[in-house]
Amino acid sequence: MDVMGIKGKTALVTGAAQGIGEEVARALAELGARVAAVDLNAEKLNGLTAGLRADGHQAEAFPVDVGDSSAVDEITARIEREIGPIDILVNVAGVLRPGLIESISDHDWEATFSVNSTGVFNVSRSVSKYMMNRRSGSIVTVGSNAAAMPRTSMAAYASSKAAAAMFTKCLGLELAEYNIRCNVVSPGSTETEMQWSLWPDENGGQAVIAGSLETFKTGIPLKKIAKPSDIANAVLFLVSDRAGHITMHDLRVDGGATLGV
Repeated sequence: MDVMGIKGKTALVTGAAQGIGEEVARALAELGARVAAVDLNAEKLNGLTAGLRADGHQAEAFPVDVGDSSAVDEITARIEREIGPIDILVNVAGVLRPGLIESISDHDWEATFSVNSTGVFNVSRSVSKYMMNRRSGSIVTVGSNAAAMPRTSMAAYASSKAAAAMFTKCLGLELAEYNIRCNVVSPGSTETEMQWSLWPDENGGQAVIAGSLETFKTGIPLKKIAKPSDIANAVLFLVSDRAGHITMHDLRVDGGATLGV
């Protein structure tokens, strides 16, 4: 029984080559969606979709830089022609360039916003035009709890994620009359390559759970770091029929790290 209303729908997932994006793509495919997997890393992307097809699922790879609006429009049109009308969009693609503000280069700032903010705008704008014609659809942007709390050495990342979250809410307001829901899932620390890159050693996970007064970072009340599946489950709920009356919502999935703020 398709209790979530996902089976048979076409889902575009950005950042699908690894981490949370990969987990979201897998979860949607396992629920019977036709997955259009988008990422800049063609090798990993092709490996993911080949594996999903070998398991009997429907998935195709579409390598693209989400910061390139023309390329995004071309890929969206291809997906509509070759896979089917896009019912679900999940914006997961993201990059992290940590550093104190005084040391952030123009390139790192622009590269962060190109993917984390402009990428969400490019893909959402492109896909929503098709959804508007059909007067249906669901869009979820995977943001970050860093968008709600100041963080040292995270100014570019946190600012870009805050921009993406507010953009998604504004999009939801404009698209409500077309029966298109737009929501945000904001993870905290999650076991991905991005998170591991911040750890100085094998004890990095425990340090994250404990928090740090020196860097003004709270710990995680639930005493554990999220798994990609924890984030994917939140995404699945928001794109599903079970969340049919939810839009412009930001669902924080961080084990209580931002204390409900």
